[in-house]
Amino acid sequence: MSQGIRGGLLRRHRDFRLLWCGETAGKFGASVTGVAMPLVAISTLHAGTFEVGLLSAAAWAPWMIIGLPVGVWVDRLRRRPVMLTAAAVSFLLFAGVPFAAWSGWLSIGLLLAVALLTGTSAVFFQTAYSAYLPSILEPDDQPEGNAKLHGSASAAQIAGLGSGGLIAQLAGAVNGMFANAATFLVSLLCLSGVRHREPRVTRTEHRPASLVGEVREGLRLIAVDPWFRTLTLFGAASNLALMGYQSIQVVFLVRSVGLTPGTVGALIAATSAGGVAGAFAARRVAHRIGTARATLVFELGLPMLGLLIPLTVGGAGTLLFVTGGFSVSAGVVAGNIIKVSFQQRYCPPDLLGRLTASTAFLSYGTIPLGALLGGTLGTTLGLRTAMAITTAGIPLAALILVFSPIRRSRDLPTSRRPTSNAELPLDSDGESALPRL
Repeated sequence: MSQGIRGGLLRRHRDFRLLWCGETAGKFGASVTGVAMPLVAISTLHAGTFEVGLLSAAAWAPWMIIGLPVGVWVDRLRRRPVMLTAAAVSFLLFAGVPFAAWSGWLSIGLLLAVALLTGTSAVFFQTAYSAYLPSILEPDDQPEGNAKLHGSASAAQIAGLGSGGLIAQLAGAVNGMFANAATFLVSLLCLSGVRHREPRVTRTEHRPASLVGEVREGLRLIAVDPWFRTLTLFGAASNLALMGYQSIQVVFLVRSVGLTPGTVGALIAATSAGGVAGAFAARRVAHRIGTARATLVFELGLPMLGLLIPLTVGGAGTLLFVTGGFSVSAGVVAGNIIKVSFQQRYCPPDLLGRLTASTAFLSYGTIPLGALLGGTLGTTLGLRTAMAITTAGIPLAALILVFSPIRRSRDLPTSRRPTSNAELPLDSDGESALPRL
């Protein structure tokens, strides 16, 4: 998938510019919430470690519950209206949290409900967004588009995490939810300005298959294709470990290291700067050494430094947290850019929604499990031990990539091969690895 590097997409493409602005605003708000929601639970509702982990789990649980059918629905519908509806729902839900607090209705149960419902909106938005982007960009522009979106998302995350801690310290954690609500309103307005209109989807454009049959088709695509299968299994294992430590990192920094909410936000924001670095480096490193080799560098090499995170102590010892978190963020964002660009070019367009939902169901499905794992380990073994176990799981998950076709390749493929058995690559048991389409 090695190719020349183009540029200037934001300057020359109005619709992408609006999509970029809307997505960046939404990521900023989500990052504010990533700090504000746990701080609301800790400081206002005096929640325990397990309850904080449960809050993170609730935000990701919808991927397990409705992720697969959403992929089919997105392939049956125009994607932009789905995104607009999801942004509007998130705006209303987040704006309602401060009002609930002022009315005396705020509780852990209500926060869990908000996390669950906004997580459901995120499933619809992310699935539709991933399938919508290739429709407004030429194939040669897609790597740049993915890099800019992931890079700006990381920059927004830095600003959002830092702002979340600062807002919580100056105005109260509950008020931080207003910032998130406002950003979803900005996202809604930006998406409304996009001129590109998808053609209306008619029933005749789809095979006469049941919902279950179409869901099965997306899962089969992953099961029989070695590239999709490898990246999905890796994503599931990696997300289990990532959410395991991220779900309790705020509690760890406050209670084990003894930091203030403002400092916690600043440290997490500093680690997120790695995402910007990863987005900047992804296309350049992939172009130089190949997309498959770059995947190993970003997903295995850099995350090894994540082992420094559980060693964090006060004072200068916080640099261990920043170094480890920065490296993990850089690797994750760069790896995601390469993976998304690969999927958009390699997957048939009419299956992209189902592929996105199926991979998200399997890889994101472990995120709530990771959050519960982090909360359980933190409660039973202690926060520092829990951080050590979960951060060690990040580089261990990358061994899935090592024992796969990725290790033997310079580049990930850019198109699917013909279905003749003689031309299909063989997996370890000698059988055809790609499906007959």
